[in-house]
Amino acid sequence: MRFERHVFLCENRRPDGHPRGCCASRGGAELKEALKAELRARGLQERIRANSAGCLDACESGPVMVVYPEGVWYGGVTPADIPEIVERHLVGGQPVERLVIRAF
Repeated sequence: MRFERHVFLCENRRPDGHPRGCCASRGGAELKEALKAELRARGLQERIRANSAGCLDACESGPVMVVYPEGVWYGGVTPADIPEIVERHLVGGQPVERLVIRAF
């Protein structure tokens, strides 16, 4: 297997004023760039892949990201949360519980 983990980050855009909102307007693209930069800074880009995703259908919790193969979903993530997610979860194997979403 080329990558140990894949992180899918929602960048879906809904029309302005949509009742569910969207991850794009909440910073989905900026979140992906922050993750990619953190992975590069730590030399992890060959082990962990940051992937853009369309709608992950958890709009109300956005911006949303999901880590595979574990299937751990994160919601309301900000660029400031990225170093902690990388250190604790992607390197250490322990999800960041305060950001985990289980029902949406």
